Amino acid sequence: MKRIAILFLLVLVSCKKQSKPINNFTSGEVFGTYYKIQFFDDAALDYTKQYDSLFSEVNKSISTYVPTSDISKINKGDVTILIDRHFKKVFEVSKEIYNETNGFFDPTIGVLVNAWDFGPEGAVVALDSLKIDSLMQSVGFNNLIISEEKIKNPKKAFIDFNAIGKGYGLDVIAEFLNSKGCENYLIDIGGEIVAKGINIESSNFWRIGIEEPNFDGVQSHKKVVGLENAAMATSGVYRKFKVDADGAKYSHIINAKTGYPSKTNILSVSVIAPTCTIADAYATAFKVMGIEKVTELLKTHPELKVYFIYEDKNREIKTLSLNGFP
Repeated sequence: MKRIAILFLLVLVSCKKQSKPINNFTSGEVFGTYYKIQFFDDAALDYTKQYDSLFSEVNKSISTYVPTSDISKINKGDVTILIDRHFKKVFEVSKEIYNETNGFFDPTIGVLVNAWDFGPEGAVVALDSLKIDSLMQSVGFNNLIISEEKIKNPKKAFIDFNAIGKGYGLDVIAEFLNSKGCENYLIDIGGEIVAKGINIESSNFWRIGIEEPNFDGVQSHKKVVGLENAAMATSGVYRKFKVDADGAKYSHIINAKTGYPSKTNILSVSVIAPTCTIADAYATAFKVMGIEKVTELLKTHPELKVYFIYEDKNREIKTLSLNGFP
């Protein structure tokens, strides 16, 4: 009887180890878009309150859409603000990518983002080349420095981290899940992705769709990729654009070199990187830089994998994968 009891106990332990972990799924709204968070664990766990708290921290620090945030106060000229860890991290990564892209990624372009009516503040009425030239005088991320936990902003630039903030928000949630010992999860905020491990339900990599650049709002996938232990961000002009009085479309992504909306044959660029903060920022810069400049930069950045959807000279849709994009 004793040997039978031991055998029965071993069977129970074995069955418990082989049982499939629970799919914990949460969704909601944040950063002006949706979020979906999925992870697998041995218990049904709800971290919604923790997610909301972390999102609130990030917004309070770096959201220009929150009037009382640290960045909003800094942009209004408050020189007493002590920056927190979120602001400092985003600043440091922004500075690095500003240098790597030769200024094509520049968060101080926020004044032009507003002027073209893509930002939290009102558009400039009768915007012309003279007004753009005047506004460009404050642009230049290299003018900003951190000193004694404060931002020195001598040219009173309008700092806008929206081109990197969403990616950073994903990384904050990923850091939290890592601290809880989560080995398999997918975080999706408005189409920006952080994936770790595998999708246990399918016993395969996380499968992520890259949208067709449809200006009519219809959603369809151009490509589906398997993502494991990486982040991906996509920047495109097919969802967020303006139409002027003559019917011409112009992009929400402002060229930091000219102050004008991006005009390019690139419809969409997706970047896979170690973190979504990095992927988000590079996706924005690469949209403006163009394929030739990006190809040259990637020679020294093997950690970045890039996928372009663009129009050729005949206005036919083409794609290009660089650095082994899957």
